[in-house]
Amino acid sequence: MFAMVATVILYVAGFVFLYGVIRLAIRHALEEMEVRRVQAERAEELASVRDRALLRENGFLTGN
Repeated sequence: MFAMVATVILYVAGFVFLYGVIRLAIRHALEEMEVRRVQAERAEELASVRDRALLRENGFLTGN
């Protein structure tokens, strides 16, 4: 009887532990995704500024 109770308790505790680990992994993944999205937006802004500066300095490249 003790073995059965101990098995059920460990089984339930295992599921609770796995639930916590999965929630933690998903939360970290979402945070990482948000950081990468912000970095990508920033890189895109920098690229457009760099392109405009290049074309301003080298007007002959625009064909005008």
